[in-house]
Amino acid sequence: MFHAHVYFDLAQKDKAQQLQHKIAQQRHDIRAMFPLVPMLVGPHLKPMFELHFSDNSDGFIEWLDEHREGLSVLIHPVSGDDIYDHSDHQVQWLGDVLGVNSSVLR
Repeated sequence: MFHAHVYFDLAQKDKAQQLQHKIAQQRHDIRAMFPLVPMLVGPHLKPMFELHFSDNSDGFIEWLDEHREGLSVLIHPVSGDDIYDHSDHQVQWLGDVLGVNSSVLR
């Protein structure tokens, strides 16, 4: 299982919503997609929305990179250890690397 966090500035909210719509219409390998969170939450340094997917066997990461329209995306595995999952050697970034506030992870 993996999580993808798609980050946006409030001025990019429409772009993030369009990407959500495109994912819902075109990708059937997504296990869960959550609403836009227009504020900072958890370790995230920008507003974002979250996706869950099992693996990349259907090329979701490459598809997302092609369709993200300049939005930054953090992809990480889900092992049950949030600190490990969000560490630099576990995450993959699409676009600008924004970092995370690891001090809130346990």
